[in-house]
Amino acid sequence: MYVGALTLDILLGDVHSLKQKRSVVRPIIAEVQRRFPGVAVAETGHLNLHRRTEIGIAVVSATAANCSGVMDDCERLIAGRPEIELLSARQRLYNEDED
Repeated sequence: MYVGALTLDILLGDVHSLKQKRSVVRPIIAEVQRRFPGVAVAETGHLNLHRRTEIGIAVVSATAANCSGVMDDCERLIAGRPEIELLSARQRLYNEDED
C-alpha cells in the first residue's frame, strides 16, 4: 500500500480579509473532494495570512503509479484555477514497507 502526500503553497488573488480568503479556499477544497472522493484534502498552513494558503492532499492506493497519478490530477485541477497562483507543489510517496 502506498500513501501520497501533496502540499500546495498558493498565493490568492484580490483577497483583503480572512473572510474573503475562506470564500476562495472553500470552493477549491470542495471541488477536489467532489472530483476525487477518495482523497483527504484540507487547508493545512498559512491560516492567519489572508493572501496565502497551503492545501494538503493525502491519497492511499495499492500502486505507486495510481497514487502519483491522482496527486498529479489534483495539482492540475487546482493550478488551473484563474483566481490563484500556485507557488510550489511538493509530492511525497510513502510505502508501508518502509520504516
